[in-house]
Formats: sequence, C-alpha cells, structure tokens
Amino acid sequence: MSETPLLPVLRRLIAEQGPISVAAYMALALGHPRHGYYMTRDPFGLRGDFTTAPEISQLFGECLAVWCALSWDAMKRPLPINLVELGPGRGTLMADLVRTLDRIAPDLARGAAIHLIETSPVLRAKQEAALEGRRVAWHEALARVPAGPLLLIANEFFDALPIRQFLRAGEGWRERLVDWDEAEQRLVFRAGLELPGTVPPALAAAPDGSVYETSAVATALADEIGMRLAAAPGAAIIIDYGRRAPAAGDTLAAIRDRQKDADPLAAPGEADLTAHVDFAALVETLTRARARGWGPITQGGLLRALGIEARLAALAARANPAQAERLKLGARRLIAPEGMGTLFLALAATSPHLPAPPGFESQTPR
Repeated sequence: MSETPLLPVLRRLIAEQGPISVAAYMALALGHPRHGYYMTRDPFGLRGDFTTAPEISQLFGECLAVWCALSWDAMKRPLPINLVELGPGRGTLMADLVRTLDRIAPDLARGAAIHLIETSPVLRAKQEAALEGRRVAWHEALARVPAGPLLLIANEFFDALPIRQFLRAGEGWRERLVDWDEAEQRLVFRAGLELPGTVPPALAAAPDGSVYETSAVATALADEIGMRLAAAPGAAIIIDYGRRAPAAGDTLAAIRDRQKDADPLAAPGEADLTAHVDFAALVETLTRARARGWGPITQGGLLRALGIEARLAALAARANPAQAERLKLGARRLIAPEGMGTLFLALAATSPHLPAPPGFESQTPR
C-alpha cells in the first residue's frame, strides 16, 4: 500500500470511529480539502489519469450546444436562464458549448448565466482560463445556483459520487466497510452489521458474495434537479457509464496512470475512484420530484441524433488532411458501438409540460 498523504488521516479516523463506509472513504479520497484527488491536480487529458469526451473532440461540446439550443426553444426561450455544468473538468465542454451557441443561438449565448459546480481550486483555475472573457459564477453545490429557468449538463460527474456497498452474506446483507488491518499495514474491506431491507426486491435472490451499490448523494442531487425542473422551465442531461436497471456487482474502481488499479484502497488520494451510475435510480428520483425522465439512450445514439456526422463532414471539408483525420478519429471514439458510443448512456430530464428533448423523441417519458 502506498503511504499517501491521506492515509494517516484515514487511519486516525478509523482508530477514533471504527470502520468507515465506502461512501465516506470515497468522499475523503476524492474531496479531502488538502489531500483529495480532485483537490490537488488536473487529472484530465494526455498527461492525466483519464480523458473525457470533451477532451477527445470539440464535436462533443458542439453537439450538446445543439441540444441546449433546441431545448431552450422548446421552453419558449426564457431569459435570463441558468446554464449549469456539474463537474466541468478543465472547462473544455462549456467553452466549446458557448462558442457554438454564439453561432447558432446568439440570444441564448448572451442571456445565459453560466454556473459551474466545482470544488477543486486547481480545476477552477483551468476553467477560468478556458472561459476567459465569459461571465461565470462558481459554486460548491447546485443549491447555490439561483432559482429559475435551467439548462443543466453533467458529463462523467455522477460516477465519482460516493457510494455505499452492501455484501450478501448468508441470508442477509451487510454493509461493506473500510478498516485498517494492523497486521498487514493496509486498508481492507470488512463486512459490517446485517442491515435488512437495504436492497431492492429484485435482488433478493442474489447469490452469496454479491455486492449491491447505492448512492445517497446521487439520489439527493437528482431530487434537487427534479424539483428545480418542476418549479421552472428547464432541461437536464446526464451522460455517464452505468447500468439501466438495478443489478448486483462490485463496480468500484480506482484509476491511476490510465490503468485500473487492482485494489481501490491501495492509494487513497492518489487515484480516481469511480462506480457505475444507477440510471434506474436516477430516473425514479427525478420523476418522484415531478420532473419527466427520458431514456437512457446510448451516447452514440444521442450524438448521431444531434448531427455529429454532418458537423464532422463540414469541419473535415475545411481542414487539412492531418486535422481531418484527427477529427474523424475523435468522432469515431465518441460514437463507436464497440466503445464509448455504447458504454456511455445519456439520461434527460425536463419540466413536466415539455416535450421529448432532442435525441429522445422515440422514448416514452417516465
């Protein structure tokens, strides 16, 4: 186990309070004010631990600009309107999006108030540089964004929210906890007390050793988004990797140096931690808050519906051969059915009176 700066903090916490939940471990590993993974570095791009869709191709942000413009039109073009991104990374997505809005929906570009939900000072600095000349407000939580009409984007955000894990042991389910093993001098997983009623009935017959994951943070955030959409005209889109229906499975993963670490407890604070998003739970929460849920559909299907292939052709026609090839490779990565095009899913939510958002016309609202 790596002796990371966060490890002594975790050891003291466990010594004082006993084993901690996986959710508490994730929250500290990613968001500790001094030693959290996202608080101390820029993990994106070629020199980082992973590359997200906006870093792969400008076409991703351009397509989402089309989605925002068409969604705004369906709302009868309210102004002012809050344009919100959760976890905006380096600001690449928002920069591509508003640059495209300048061209295709200038009234929206001028009238939108940009709000970025970001806790990392390192990434806030990157976002400020990417959006130089734009009026931007930063917040640590969505609750700080003023009420009113809303366009919200969350790309690869929900997968980093803390999860709890429950382990099937015999006839019951026990919470999976993180503990310190003094003999082995490392963090380990332990089974806690049995907690009846913690898993959906559909998983009641899961075999011994199965793991079920849930995220109270994701549920609370989806509830907040749903209530905002019920109170004022708006639309939100969530793009991430995950599962369409409740399922058992240990999806907690640590990513370091572009590789999946075999042990997610091995380097706290030095590796990204992710887990698959439960899209079914998000839809249920959004609709319970009186928003309309749409999808999920595949990322590839969404981007094709938003015109990525036509936009690629237009850009490639004006580019030199090397630039055109890079554009084609980037677009292929985003929509390829054997990769991100199918692995990543898109879920939309709208105010209850609005029609299906762009790309979701074939979906039945929840």
